[in-house]
Amino acid sequence: MKHFFLLTALFLLLLPAYGQSLYIKTFGHKNGIPVIFIHGGPRGNSLLFEATTAQQLANRGFYVIVYDRRGEGRSSYENAKVTYQEAFDDLNGIYQRFRLKRADLIGFSFGGLVATLFAQKHPEKIDALILTSGLFSQQETYDHILDSVKTIYTRKHDTLKLQQVLSVSNLSKNSAAYRKECYSLAAENGFFKVANGTEEAKKIYATYDAGGLKDIRNDQAPELFYKNEKRTNIDVKPILSDLKHHNMRIYALYGMQDGIFSMAQIASLRNIVGDSHFEYLDSASHYLFADRQTAFLNSLQQWLKKQ
Repeated sequence: MKHFFLLTALFLLLLPAYGQSLYIKTFGHKNGIPVIFIHGGPRGNSLLFEATTAQQLANRGFYVIVYDRRGEGRSSYENAKVTYQEAFDDLNGIYQRFRLKRADLIGFSFGGLVATLFAQKHPEKIDALILTSGLFSQQETYDHILDSVKTIYTRKHDTLKLQQVLSVSNLSKNSAAYRKECYSLAAENGFFKVANGTEEAKKIYATYDAGGLKDIRNDQAPELFYKNEKRTNIDVKPILSDLKHHNMRIYALYGMQDGIFSMAQIASLRNIVGDSHFEYLDSASHYLFADRQTAFLNSLQQWLKKQ
């Protein structure tokens, strides 16, 4: 047995210019295909992917690197501004720490924006970009959430919730409050979860829940992001199209039950990446790497080992 695929290592990457450190954990052998997982947020962490899927991906011959961005999760918060440039600096530090010339990037949720913007800035460092439930057109997502919940509450004749939807709609579209309230409404209506998942998913989530892992988050991260970052509500489809035009390998995996994306959004992304680079998984919502883990792993293995 190739027991070295079971090895994991935990690092703290020091950022001397900022007096901070990043939480980083690796899975697999360093000679495997390097894959960096970029978590959601702002206010996210890599815990769920790390605990459920990272080792499974490493078992298939990949060198998997997970980390929490500065100011988020288990990384230090001191002096963090939580901007895209800081996220780029974190990634460049990881490339340097592990002596990577190129790597595959998995951009999950908000991490899809981070990964896409990093690929635009540093295409020479990317072998493949994999959007996994990755955000790519934020206002379209917010509009879809509000339209969807309005339909639900209209059907239920819930005037109080309809008033709430109207209030959210009137908030500034470039504010932390607008983002928070849109996603809160989505969560209340089960947009991020599968109502009746597969037996595989049930076992994965049960094991994760039984582990009692501490889900550390920085509640101030969204406010910092909206205070310090100008690109707070963006559409990166033109960037993805340009990257594809310049022969970057881009793949996308999305769940059919992920309620934050409209069918029009999914169709537009599929048109950009191409049918052979796109998977739309049934019985999967936002956290599809746990909802349909085997299908997720099979897709990555098929796509990334062709390089």
